[in-house]
Amino acid sequence: MASNWESNGTYVCNEEVTRTTKQPKLTAITQSKHLSIFGDTAHMDDDTDAKMILTASSPENWKRPPGRPCMKWLNTTQQDRRAYNLTLNEAVGLAQNRPLRRPMSTYGATHS
Repeated sequence: MASNWESNGTYVCNEEVTRTTKQPKLTAITQSKHLSIFGDTAHMDDDTDAKMILTASSPENWKRPPGRPCMKWLNTTQQDRRAYNLTLNEAVGLAQNRPLRRPMSTYGATHS
């Protein structure tokens, strides 16, 4: 397991490791993957089950069954889309245009 302690006993903070290695933050990488999967799903034909689930709205009284995580995948992608000020419909429309979709899913990982 990696440690933030150098061999001489000095502590190295995560920011220093990130700056030295020039690696994007893990949160930016996961955000990029979420948006990539969202884009792939939104790009599907309208009659596919995954696309219908993506664009359908939950009934107002619907609740997650006991034992299920409180956070849904769509909520996570909604948080990711906020970085671009996109609504669900705007993001789905953007996903239809593949050349524009790719920069959206990679921007967060490369510009964190």
